[in-house]
Amino acid sequence: MLTKYDVVVIGAGIFGITAAIEMNNRGYSVAVLDPGPLPNPLAASNDISKAIRLEHGADEAAMIMMERALAGWERWNSESAEKLYHQTGTLSLSREPMAPDSFAFESYQMLLRRDHQPIRLSSDDIARRFPAWKAGAFSDGYFYPAGGYVESGRALAWLVQMAEIEGVALYVGQTATALAMANGRVTVIHTQEGQSFNADHVIIAAGAWTPLLVPELSPVMQAWGYPLFYLKTADTTLFTPPHFAIFAADINQNGWCGFPIHPREGLIKIAQHQLGQRLHPSHDSRAVNDVDIRNLHTFLDSALPGLKEATITYTRRCLACTTLDGQLWIGNHPTRPGLTVAAGGGNHSFQFAPILGEIIADTVEGLPFARFKWREVVEETAV
Repeated sequence: MLTKYDVVVIGAGIFGITAAIEMNNRGYSVAVLDPGPLPNPLAASNDISKAIRLEHGADEAAMIMMERALAGWERWNSESAEKLYHQTGTLSLSREPMAPDSFAFESYQMLLRRDHQPIRLSSDDIARRFPAWKAGAFSDGYFYPAGGYVESGRALAWLVQMAEIEGVALYVGQTATALAMANGRVTVIHTQEGQSFNADHVIIAAGAWTPLLVPELSPVMQAWGYPLFYLKTADTTLFTPPHFAIFAADINQNGWCGFPIHPREGLIKIAQHQLGQRLHPSHDSRAVNDVDIRNLHTFLDSALPGLKEATITYTRRCLACTTLDGQLWIGNHPTRPGLTVAAGGGNHSFQFAPILGEIIADTVEGLPFARFKWREVVEETAV
């Protein structure tokens, strides 16, 4: 069995599979190692949906990236045999008037600055256009017609299929445990299953497991689990576009975000923002707790009364790999030649998928993206 490749990618989540496809397209022989199955049920990428939104507060560079990525999602929709990206628009809600420095206000202003056309909403506007929301619960907000969500697990499965069709070697059931150097470079990957792979270059794209393989990143890259709830309701009309859109409600204040009813699963996914728990990716349970469930019911009572009697079909914690400064980490190791890390970005990195592979491949070839490159991050700069 051939185990020598130009590039070996560790991890078949959204970072790893897009990197593998792009490196293969550039003429490299590429292999991907993953414990499997694919898509891996433990990967943060593997879910029924992920938000696709241009808005990133006052971060204009992120919005520019998302303008490119959004075009990529539309292209992938045309290339795949099924619709993966659903444009529902994005709804941002605030209980108090939107104020400078809040995520909603800065996102609204940035949309205007970038010549997009968000629609400002009063309390009455919200009630009229989106009647699922409790009248008067939110006094301010906006709706932007672009953006929506992608069926992330299905998108990941499609990308895995494309990688295999295009000639990427997929080693499912191989768990990388150690890297070895020869002639001053990282060249060998050893797996828990007893196999070794040789590479001219190694890309670690292992999500929350990345700091376990690269311990020097542990101070700046951590795994956080965020509570997710999947609800089923008998009356779906209020929660189907155009009456409902992906939303962010008071997310500056441990608020909530969520999705319309899923067209295949028939579920409404809701997540609490900013109340994650530090978790070990392998050893800790990913279960939500009683406090999480009480918080959900409090939110539904105050904001979405039509879901008060909805059935919680299942729950889980989405395990996201987050850097201290909140930025993706796509960089070449400064003291271990032949090693690139592609991880971080918390639970918003999936939306960049159509441009991730290009950024990672450019980094491998010596053209790192400045904001994501290997860098000094200290507690004082943490977000």
